[in-house]
Amino acid sequence: MNWQELCQNSNLRNLPFKIESDATGKLIMSPVKVYHSAYQGAIGALLDRLLGKIVLMECAIKTPQGTKVADVAWASPQRFNYIKQEIECPIAPEICIEVVSDSNTEEEMAKKRQLYFEQGALEVWICSQQGQIHFYNAEGQLEKSILAAMFPNSIEL
Repeated sequence: MNWQELCQNSNLRNLPFKIESDATGKLIMSPVKVYHSAYQGAIGALLDRLLGKIVLMECAIKTPQGTKVADVAWASPQRFNYIKQEIECPIAPEICIEVVSDSNTEEEMAKKRQLYFEQGALEVWICSQQGQIHFYNAEGQLEKSILAAMFPNSIEL
């Protein structure tokens, strides 16, 4: 099943899960808790305030390992113009952010970082369950974001 078919499947519309796919097209569903949504909203609002449009929530990104969905992403107007009509992004937005859920492993987060960088992300941020933000570029972990230098290292809910 490809991403467009997943998006159009009426049986999947109202599921309370984040849906992704693996390299073979199998569905991966991850339940999220309220804190997860709250961190997404807080991160998105801060990104909008610091960088301006375009903040994307639940951004589907096509990768060699299936479609992965960044919890929050930021794209420059130029990149957004390229991806805005797509069902899934053929290239990643410049910043891709994952909020860690109970079901996520460190290995999974490392793999997602790698996949987002392979698809053109310039930075990948990981938000812990306690609101700590860890910033990465393709070379490794950063003390602060380069693209959003004023973004805090933690989010308070």
